[in-house]
Amino acid sequence: MKIAIYPGTFDPITKGHIDIIKRSIKLFDSVIVAVACNFEKSPLFTKEERVELIKGALKGIKNVSVDHFEGLLVDYAKKTKAIAVIRGLRAVTDFEYEFQMALMNRRLFNRLITVFLMPNEKYTYLDSSIIREIAFFGGDVSSFVPENVSKALKQKIKEIS
Repeated sequence: MKIAIYPGTFDPITKGHIDIIKRSIKLFDSVIVAVACNFEKSPLFTKEERVELIKGALKGIKNVSVDHFEGLLVDYAKKTKAIAVIRGLRAVTDFEYEFQMALMNRRLFNRLITVFLMPNEKYTYLDSSIIREIAFFGGDVSSFVPENVSKALKQKIKEIS
């Protein structure tokens, strides 16, 4: 069984992320959407909230599971027996960082390949940070994120304001 991991902070998951997930399941038997606990970021949602939001957003999509991990991605890949890491590329600016990470992951675990996928062009401008900012200032994010995420953003902003 060919398992791929699509890691990210997903704070929040966007329609661009979902587009990448749908493209991924055409290439692999199973895709694990893995919420990363990144110490450099201060996410709006807890890892548990992000996992639940992703599960809700992906409801009905087969061969996809949602999990979270801490530590090195390569260790998580070994644990889950994944053969590939999926990374989305929106623009050339994403490539340099993603290329470095792919090479480092290969150096740490040479059986793990990285597959770069581009989202549909209508999603190339989507960025979770920008979506959080729009939501924080009362903007409508419903065309950028699934309905459950839009509602959760409104509620979270209300709680912290």
